[in-house]
Parts: sequence; C-alpha cells; structure tokens
Amino acid sequence: MALADALFTVRGGPLGPASAMKSKKIAQTIAVSAAVLTFAGTSADAYSQKVKNACSADYSSLCGKYRQGSSELRRCFESNRRVLSRDCIEALVNAGDVPARYLRQR
Repeated sequence: MALADALFTVRGGPLGPASAMKSKKIAQTIAVSAAVLTFAGTSADAYSQKVKNACSADYSSLCGKYRQGSSELRRCFESNRRVLSRDCIEALVNAGDVPARYLRQR
C-alpha cells in the first residue's frame, strides 16, 4: 500500500473529501522534504569529496596526525592557512568551511 493510500484510509474506510485532500498535501510535503534532504546530502557529499581531493596533500604534510572531521584538524588547518595550497583554500571556501577573505589574504 502506497503512503498516500495509507493516509487516505482510517479504520478500514475511506476518509471524506476534505480529509483526503489534507492527507494528500501531507503526503506531498513528506515526499518533497525527502527529496530536498536527499539533494542536500548529495551536495554536501560532493563538497566533502572536493575538499578531500584538493586538500589531501596539505592534510598529509601538515595535519596528518589529526582525525578527519575533528576539531583538532580544523584548528591545524586554521593555524596553517597561510601555507595551504590555493586549490585547498578554494575548495574550503566553496564548501563554506572558511570565509572568502582567506583567498584574498594570499
């Protein structure tokens, strides 16, 4: 039974037209919300991969002892921002992890 069909039926009988319309809107809202969350997750994953690709050499040479995603790694990158590669900084800026002024400070 589809989600919309399940929402239209209560105790074995169909709902009235007004309740059915309200339930249909709820089902549509749930579907749209799920799609938005899926897209947002995909977008974030794409940015994460771009940052990993662009910053892998910087991570290895400067901050390799810190776990990826940790606050210690963030502090390490922050303290070494003047020597990070331009590609890494651009990826971090595009991902929203650091402000665009980091590009101008180079």
